[in-house]
Amino acid sequence: MKTNDLLEQRTAILERMNTAHSADDGDAFNAAEAELRSLDAKLDRQRKIDAADRADLGRTVHGDAKLDSEIRSKFSVTRAIAGAAGLAVDWGFEREMQTELATRAGRKAEGIFIPTEVFEKRVLTTSAGSELISTDHRPDQYISALTAASVVRGLGARVLSGLVGNVSIPRETDSPAIGWVAENAALSADDANFDNVTLSPKHAGALSEWSRNMLMQASPDVEALLRQMLARNLALAIDKAAILGGGTNEPVGVLATSGIQTQAYADSLFDTTAEMIAKADIANVEARRGFLTSNTIKKIASKALDFENRPVGMAAIFHNEAVTFSNQVPTNLGTGTNEHGLIYADWTELLMGIWSEIDILVNPFESTAYSKGNIMIRAMATVDIALRHKAAFVKATGAIPADVLALPAVPEA
Repeated sequence: MKTNDLLEQRTAILERMNTAHSADDGDAFNAAEAELRSLDAKLDRQRKIDAADRADLGRTVHGDAKLDSEIRSKFSVTRAIAGAAGLAVDWGFEREMQTELATRAGRKAEGIFIPTEVFEKRVLTTSAGSELISTDHRPDQYISALTAASVVRGLGARVLSGLVGNVSIPRETDSPAIGWVAENAALSADDANFDNVTLSPKHAGALSEWSRNMLMQASPDVEALLRQMLARNLALAIDKAAILGGGTNEPVGVLATSGIQTQAYADSLFDTTAEMIAKADIANVEARRGFLTSNTIKKIASKALDFENRPVGMAAIFHNEAVTFSNQVPTNLGTGTNEHGLIYADWTELLMGIWSEIDILVNPFESTAYSKGNIMIRAMATVDIALRHKAAFVKATGAIPADVLALPAVPEA
């Protein structure tokens, strides 16, 4: 029962108590008072539940922990794809789970759903070639492609999984002003203001041709390799969109969000980062702060020398704040090549919404693949990014000066 329903019941009981008191009906009053005590206890419990729910960083809307555990241990990506392609494999469990996954996603799959729970296992990556089938090869030692690492989740982003439909989260933008008044003077009215942070499905995907034999004959290691390839590529796509998604078809990332705080690059990287920290301080930004920037900025900072040509160290340049370097951060934000991304933020203020399942459509009849006996696979994921409070993010703007210094210039004697 919701809190509002309980409060309505409490109001009705109080009215009965007032009526009994006016009629001097002690029995009726005592009965209503006993109901009130019981209801107050229930209301107190409900308020604790409400408080815990507001503090929840994200939870699955459908399903349960037991089923999620079963999916992780039993669901096979390889069997699901092979079964959808019409190959002679036993994919009864994967087919049975499609109803549950469709309920979570709030729609029917265009092909089959692959639950994100299966990607929680961290293994190596895979190739789509039939060479993985041979017992002479070692899929457990497969050499994956050199790719950037996903960083945004590790910085502290709040992940909302298992979403259904569009999501709207109320946000307080202004609270009533407190004023001091003289005795017997009226207070000025002021209202709280609210708006909404919205998350709506954005779709990313890829086409890939896989060997028919690989799906039917591959060793168990290949199942893990397939999972990691999809998980890695999905994570990198979400990560890049969170940093600089352009909107429309993709999420709007931090660097493309209008209204966040900005700080122009100074001649000194030391001064630039100090100003960014100060702006966050003034905006009351708290919790899990840290810098995210490119490896070019790392190179500049690592060459920093003090006024006596001694190495300064990375910690001094970033004022002992946490800093993460990634090739996912762009280095050509504007028309020039010296506009490097540099963000200072409380990363728990970034919301990453995931509409649970990856949608995979298997097509064994695509002309190119069919002629070779292979299978064409289209994988799509649905996500979105939003910022809880824009003031919690400060980005550096403009081009880095050609002669940028890691430290301020040496003061004149």
